[in-house]
Amino acid sequence: MTNFASVDQILDFAIEKEDQAVRFYTGLAAGMEKPWMRELFRDFADQELRHKTKLEEVRAGGQLRAAADKVADLRLADYLADVDVADGGKMTYAEALNVAMKREKAAFKLYADLAAATDDQRLKDAFLSLAHEEAKHKLYLEVQYDETILTEN
Repeated sequence: MTNFASVDQILDFAIEKEDQAVRFYTGLAAGMEKPWMRELFRDFADQELRHKTKLEEVRAGGQLRAAADKVADLRLADYLADVDVADGGKMTYAEALNVAMKREKAAFKLYADLAAATDDQRLKDAFLSLAHEEAKHKLYLEVQYDETILTEN
C-alpha cells in the first residue's frame, strides 16, 4: 500500500478511487445493450458517487459510523477468470458482472486495509463503513451473476 504523509492524502487517494469507479460504471452502462443492464451499472455509478461525497464530508470533519452487520460473500469472483477489458470493445453482461465483482472486491480490500492502517478512530470508522458498502455491492453483483448467468447455464 502507498505510504501517505497525511490524512488528507489518504482521503484524496480514496476520493480518486471513487472517481475512477464512477467513470468505470458509467462506461459499463454505456456499453450495455439492454436498458435494465444500463440501469444496473448507472445505479452503481451513483452509489460510488455517494461514496465520494461521504469521503469529502469526512475530509471536511464529518464522521461515518462503521457498520455492525456482516455481509455474506458468495466468493464467485474468486473462481472466475479475469476478463481483458484493455481492448475497449464491448463486454457481455457476464463479463461486465465479472469485472465489476472483482473491482468491488478490490475496493473492499482497499478500505479494509486503510482502516487497519490508521489509528484515527474517525477514519477507521469511515473506511470500515465504506468497506461494508463495497462488500454489499459485491454480494449484489454475485447474486445477479448467479441468477442471470449461472442459472441460464
